[in-house]
Amino acid sequence: MQPDWYRRDGEAITLTLHVHPGAKHSEIVGLHGEALKIKLAAPPIEGRANAALLKFIAELFGVPLRNAELRQGGQSRHKVVRVTGSKVAPESLLAEK
Repeated sequence: MQPDWYRRDGEAITLTLHVHPGAKHSEIVGLHGEALKIKLAAPPIEGRANAALLKFIAELFGVPLRNAELRQGGQSRHKVVRVTGSKVAPESLLAEK
């Protein structure tokens, strides 16, 4: 059974995230309900946290920044991000925890 925090659709992966901005450093914390919890070092001011989140996700999945797209939750802690063209399995992000 596939976890609730991500969905695969062809070569795209849609992630459900719970984001905590303003942390000391950016990291994956684990699961928060049906979402992957991420602490972000960027403050939630003028879209900086969203930009930092997309950069962090692109690096985790080994794709260019243009392949990470914020689909929902621009003003919320609950966000949906779509990643295309990655060979990284989403489960591996939790394996390090």
